[in-house]
Amino acid sequence: MSRLSPPLSERNETALQRCDRHLAELLQEVRVAQTGVQVLFGFLLMVPFTARFGSLTEDKKLLYFATLAAAGAAAMLLIAPGSHHRILFRCGDKEHIVRMANRYAIAGLICVALAMVGAMLFIADVVLGRPEAGVVGAVAAATSLWCWYLQPLRRRYALHRAAQPHPARAYRVPERAARRA
Repeated sequence: MSRLSPPLSERNETALQRCDRHLAELLQEVRVAQTGVQVLFGFLLMVPFTARFGSLTEDKKLLYFATLAAAGAAAMLLIAPGSHHRILFRCGDKEHIVRMANRYAIAGLICVALAMVGAMLFIADVVLGRPEAGVVGAVAAATSLWCWYLQPLRRRYALHRAAQPHPARAYRVPERAARRA
């Protein structure tokens, strides 16, 4: 549990209730991402069976396969929390389930980002050509990196810094007291 979370008394919940809430929130978040990645994975599975696939260059086929692999890995990682919960159901190990589910979700979202960037890059390369595809891929990568990772990590860092006591502030003499002396 993060040092930033409010004490249990502030939410009027027990440690087990907090674990239950965290797991429910996490599984709901995973459901949203899981649906999108499964649709992407399904579309990617059909690509090799199109008439134009055979005429693609080897590097485009490699990009396609890397994108397919990222989407497959994302699906597996995002499904893992549900599997862990089912297998460990009623074992009294909810805190472990929440911790592992969080790790799988983060890894799964990394793979979702890779799959989405790969899909954008692949389609842009086929439709627009190499230079434009590089721009499309870079924009997609930068957007997912900023929105999904850098912005929340930046906020997390700021929250942790704000929660830490500052030695300089602790020993500072109040301004009024300094004037009187």
